[in-house]
Amino acid sequence: MTTIAAPLPFTRADDAPRLERRAGRRLLVQRGDTELIVQHLDESWATTGTGRFPAPWPRRYGHCAVSPAGDLAVFAGPHALRVVDRAGNLRWEVRHRCWAGCAGHESFAEYADQRDHRYIGSGSAGFSADGTLVWAHIRGPLALDRGRGADEWLIMAAQDGTVLARAATHTAAEGSDHVGHPDPGQMGLTIGEGQDGAPLRWGRWDGRTLAIDSFSDEDRVLLAVSPTGDRLLTVTHDQDTLALHRVTDGTVEASLSAAELPPHPAPTTEQSEAFEGDETQAFFDYEGGFADEDTVVVATVESDEEFGTGRHWLIDAPRMRLTDRLSYPFEVPGSPRALGDGTWYTASATESALHLWTT
Repeated sequence: MTTIAAPLPFTRADDAPRLERRAGRRLLVQRGDTELIVQHLDESWATTGTGRFPAPWPRRYGHCAVSPAGDLAVFAGPHALRVVDRAGNLRWEVRHRCWAGCAGHESFAEYADQRDHRYIGSGSAGFSADGTLVWAHIRGPLALDRGRGADEWLIMAAQDGTVLARAATHTAAEGSDHVGHPDPGQMGLTIGEGQDGAPLRWGRWDGRTLAIDSFSDEDRVLLAVSPTGDRLLTVTHDQDTLALHRVTDGTVEASLSAAELPPHPAPTTEQSEAFEGDETQAFFDYEGGFADEDTVVVATVESDEEFGTGRHWLIDAPRMRLTDRLSYPFEVPGSPRALGDGTWYTASATESALHLWTT
């Protein structure tokens, strides 16, 4: 459909740009090492305004998210959550126990050169659909629960940081990601525990109580919420099965095994000798989403890389049945990210541009 240039020139110090559709707005977001850039896009995907949020610490220390209106950004770091506005003003801060397990620091400069802070786990944060709430996964003060860890899930008022609710997730995270829902009172949290698993948590806030559903404690990575908010898309921790769930209770309505995918193109003699058995079986990437309510777009790029070009797939969502393999007019690296309006996007090889697609 179109190609959109990244706000920052290609550099390995920056994250790849991403597109977001939030509350009727289109945002192009890119995290640099010193700032978070947000561009507002119109119906033709042209830039109508740019906001720059100074970052309190380099990008490798934690995660960040932008509000639906693009006027606030939250940075989730080793020691604290910070919300800033486009002028660089600190709106509020909530401190928490360090992800590195230290006693704490007042500023980034105090731990910038410490190796134990450079390679640590981290939490994440996300704004509610209406921008009034910040949901955050932190290393909290709760006592250890049977050796599992002391991670907490917080809900805070976006304007002043007032903590409205908090609850233990009973996880020991190395990383996490928030997946938004059209209802401001609901949020998904996908948590990575390394090789130990990928617990999924679903939060519901009624204005008084935060209720957390673990959906039978299965190790599933939450990929996306459907445009209506009625369905969830997950992939198992070992990446062999996609599933469609009801949001109300997490029940699996339909699933698709990677074994049903067409095999890789015929491997060369060298590849055949290097791989045996199920090593040649394709598996799903930890990326995917709803192009629209009834269409899912996913990829098997990671498992395809030894055999040629990574493949993208269209899935009939209600039945979780393979529709077709996507064919592009030029080589497309990486996995697709769906926007829910009938489109999805991919990054260029140098991550200096995004390509927007539709069928």
